[in-house]
Amino acid sequence: MMLPAVLDHLDALVGFDTRNPPRAIGTDGIFDYLRAQLPGFDCTVTDHGAGAVSLLAVRGTPRRVFNVHLDTVPASPAWTADPLRLRVIGERAVGLGACDIKGAAAGLLAAAAVTDGDAAYLFTTDEEANDARCIGAFIASKHGFEEAIIAEPTQCEAVLAHRGISSVLMRFRGAAGHASGTDALHASALHHAMRWGADALAFVESESHRRFGGLTGLRFNIGRVEGGIKANMIAPEAEVRFGFRPLPSMSIDALHEKIGGLARLGTVERYEETFRGPPLPAGDVADAEQRRLDARDLADALDLPIGNAVDFWTEASLFSAAGLTAIVYGPGDIAQAHTADEWVALEQLDRYARSIVRILGGEPS
Repeated sequence: MMLPAVLDHLDALVGFDTRNPPRAIGTDGIFDYLRAQLPGFDCTVTDHGAGAVSLLAVRGTPRRVFNVHLDTVPASPAWTADPLRLRVIGERAVGLGACDIKGAAAGLLAAAAVTDGDAAYLFTTDEEANDARCIGAFIASKHGFEEAIIAEPTQCEAVLAHRGISSVLMRFRGAAGHASGTDALHASALHHAMRWGADALAFVESESHRRFGGLTGLRFNIGRVEGGIKANMIAPEAEVRFGFRPLPSMSIDALHEKIGGLARLGTVERYEETFRGPPLPAGDVADAEQRRLDARDLADALDLPIGNAVDFWTEASLFSAAGLTAIVYGPGDIAQAHTADEWVALEQLDRYARSIVRILGGEPS
């Protein structure tokens, strides 16, 4: 049984504060622990700045890399105990990052200790900030890998497809004045933003019929609206932050053109994409379908059960866009990620670790 070793590692990993933000992560701490657990691996730690640190650990000459991010979201006040202390309660392991996704990191360490075949692990710390410095640097390097298995909570099923993501800052301009004026209705930046928002929501609803691999429609959210001064003053400016999550078959650029173009002429002062993550699989429609088939073949070859496409975004799409065959595979349920008293089922931790041992050519105990 792999579980005791996995829990020992998870207890240590949860104890390291890797919350992001503030991402106050150095090259020591959790990375010293990882190196100490990987004898026989060639370990390279890289500081990418702003608390983004990665560790590439390689044993032998593998063509496949396992990736897991070590950063977590901040802990909310709703936690009932110290989030940086692992608690085993019944059939659950509770702790910040236990589900998303330090449980997978613990499984990888446990599997490394009982195998001696080729293996490559890439530990990163940039996923929760949508700041893919670690992955970007890895992809730009002469890494030599052909396949990537990215750990996220998928209930130990191989996920072959997920949505892309794009975040936008949009600034509207108006003309300041008294709200009693005849031009108040059409001079307000907030009114411009609201008209655009209504049209954007209507457009998104019109896309509900679109399909890809079990996913439906376009996900869209207006997350923040700011602007104006008071009720009797026309708002001279307004700022909107929104995001959308397209199907793999949708063009992010085309969606920007459509959604941004819904604003009335002359009302937008700034339209800036602040983050973009491609869908999985990446590429145009034909290329994406071929990559999905390649990923299916990989999952079949590794004897991993294949799950449904998911709505959440992962860094697997960055590997896919760089030409690697990529799948998402890890322990836990995404419904538990980012929650107070975050937890992962013990059975999931054991199952994941045993599958990694098998993939690395060992015999699970």
